[in-house]
This record gives sequence, structure tokens and C-alpha cells, in this order.
Amino acid sequence: MNDARADKPITKIRLNTLLFGDILLIFFLLSTTCLGIWFIRELATNGFKDTFKNLWPLLLTFFLVELIIFWAGIIIVYVTSAQLGVKTRVIGIICGMIPIVHIIVLIMIIRITFREVTFEKGKMKLDASRASEQICKTKYPILMVHGVFFRDLKYLNYWGRVPAELEKNGATIYYGNHQSALSVDNSAKELAARIKEIVEETGCGKVNVIAHSKGGLDTKWAIATLGIAPYVASVTTVNTPHRGCEFAEYLLNKAPVSLRNKVAAAYEAAFRKLGDTTPSFVDAVTDLTAQRAREISEYADQFDYKAAGIYTQSIGSWMKKATSGPFPLNMSYPLVKHFDGKNDGLVAEPSFRWGEDYTFIENKKKRGISHADMIDLMRENINGFDVREFFVQIVAGLKNRGL
Repeated sequence: MNDARADKPITKIRLNTLLFGDILLIFFLLSTTCLGIWFIRELATNGFKDTFKNLWPLLLTFFLVELIIFWAGIIIVYVTSAQLGVKTRVIGIICGMIPIVHIIVLIMIIRITFREVTFEKGKMKLDASRASEQICKTKYPILMVHGVFFRDLKYLNYWGRVPAELEKNGATIYYGNHQSALSVDNSAKELAARIKEIVEETGCGKVNVIAHSKGGLDTKWAIATLGIAPYVASVTTVNTPHRGCEFAEYLLNKAPVSLRNKVAAAYEAAFRKLGDTTPSFVDAVTDLTAQRAREISEYADQFDYKAAGIYTQSIGSWMKKATSGPFPLNMSYPLVKHFDGKNDGLVAEPSFRWGEDYTFIENKKKRGISHADMIDLMRENINGFDVREFFVQIVAGLKNRGL
């Protein structure tokens, strides 16, 4: 019954192919530089006319060979790189014919893809070195609970490359399978049923819940009000708005009713096609407002999780600047900052803290960590923060606690 939805694993063949493409491009840069210096010297010594008259067969050969090397390298890199991104690929195409600029862009492409090879091979080596330890093989399986406006899809994992990395290190993974947008109460009912289903069908006894965003509120409510505490060993909330979002409340109050209804109708129609049966856009957003989320948390947090034998912890992150996140987080970050201060593009720092332990991630590098980065949504290798290894250590910590 283990849910096999992890992204396709990175293979050595792909990385070695990407490295070969990088080598071709590096050779192209070095050889064209050397040929350029040689050609300039020939021009200076023999003049334009004599140089081309005497060397045109050799120059044509060099040109064709360099052309083949370049196109072979760039095609390989474009096809095999997972980190190059659409933006960089487009820049490469647009700037490919602009003198000087095309060299700068090519160096940038080589730098990104070579770093990808180095980083991923390092991860493969790390995983191989600790394979026998099974550091993520917890006593109870992991239940990963998505946030609002997403579903657990078979071919597009909400949690990016994280589940595959956890499974490599021994974890057993399940997913919430609940609808994308419901009130906290209704989402909690679906999660409670899912937890009971997993426990009954596998005999695992309990689950360790890792919940992102609104999923943390849903999980707390399910435990506090629906009697599933005996089936939960731990709850880890990731960038959950335990005290809501002032920004969400502002938008909901300011948006005209007609606009809200149109957006809700369009959203619900789209997600019914993806598997939702009774989606409610407005109910979901309402429960994320500061007022409503505080009411939910005040009630749910009266429950004594520790007495029930449930370990609780929370995680949050700081985006630092608008350019650290993808659309629409790059748009919302400054607005949330205006209302709430430090935030991840959606949720402010004061709203993250909950449970026995709290971890706030502030990347030491320039790049901040957004709401989406915490679930590896863009599958990006972020300088200074390895999200896959972060979750490996979180789950390893649960194992060390005997959970």
C-alpha cells in the first residue's frame, strides 16, 4: 500500500551525459579562444587577403568542427539538465547570436550544469555511504499532507524530490489524498479517514505526519476533534500559518464578492476535473485568515498532544527578498512583509511556531527560502539549503526518538 509517487530518481547515466555535454562546451570555449588568438596573429602577420587565400580550407574545417562540438554540447546540456530552468534556456537561445554576451551566457550555463553534476553526484555518494544505516526507517510510516490548492497527483509530486530521497534512506511514505480546497474541518475529516485506512490496512499502528501549510491546521484539527490521536506518533508542521495570514484576510475582505465568486467557480471547476468532489475555495481561504486560523489553533491547541504521546514540532523559513521565490510568491512577499514582517512569501514568521520544538530556516546565502521551496516545488538545488537532506534529517530525528 506504500504510495509510489516519488519523482523519477536521478540516474548516473543522465549525470554522466550532462557532464559530457559540459566538457564539450568547455572544450568549445577553450579551443575557439585559442583559434581566435591564432587567427588574429595570422591577420596581423599576413593581412586579411593572404590569410583567407592560404588558410580558407583549414579555417572552414575548424569552423565546422567547432560548430559540431558546440551544438552537440548545448543540445546534450539542454536535454539532460534538470537545473537549467526555462528562463536560462530562453536566455541562451535569445543571446546565442549576440557577440560577447553569448560567451557570458554560455559560461553561466556551464556553471549551473556543472554545479548540478557535482551536487547530485555528491548526494548519490552520501546516500550510498549510509545505505546500510537506513536512517529514515522509522518505526511508524510517514504520512505527507499537502497544503491548500494542490492535490496528491501520481505524476507530479507535491513534495518534489523529497519522498524519493526519504525512501532511499529507508522511509515508508504515504500521502493524505485529501481534496485541494476545503474548510479545515472538512479536510480534517478526510485526513482522519485516511489515517485510519492506513493503520487498518497495514497494521502499522500509527503514522508520523509531516504537513505543509494549511495541512498542519487540518492535521491538528483532526487530532483534537476527531479521535485519531491514538493513531498518530508525531506531527511536523512545515510553514503552517498557525496564527493565520493577515494578508489573506486583507485580500478576502477587500475583494468584491462578484470577483471572489468568479475565482472560486473557476478554481472549483478546474479541480473537479483533477479529482476533487466538493471543493470550496472560499471556505479554504477563510480558514487561513488571521482571525479564523487563530480560532482554530486556540481550540485545537487545548488538546494535550504530549499527554497523548504525540511528539510535535514546527518549521518555518524566511524568503528574504522577492526575487527568491517564483510567481506569485515574488509578488506577495513584499505585501506580506508590509502586514506581517519576515515571511516565506505567504506566511509570516510569528505564525510558524508550534509544538515542542521549532526550527526557523534563514539561509546564510543571498537566496531566501520560500513557501514553495520547503516542499521542493520547483525542484531547484538552492545554494546554501538542501531541502532533501533537510527532510532526511527531520525523519532521522523521528527515528532517533523511537517513532
